Amino acid sequence: MNKEQVKGRAEEAVGKVKEVAGKATDDKALEAKGDAQQVAGKVRSTAGDVTEDVKDVVKGR
Repeated sequence: MNKEQVKGRAEEAVGKVKEVAGKATDDKALEAKGDAQQVAGKVRSTAGDVTEDVKDVVKGR
């Protein structure tokens, strides 16, 4: 697991917390920020996944 994967998954988790907090407090802006942060985290972790896959292919695994 590389840094991008870890950071992306952490960002997804923080986004989920914001989304739930926004729903609980009926704060649509916070909920939207949480959704956006989850998407950004997913993109980042996917980029890290691709990087790992490329490393594996180069190493012949």
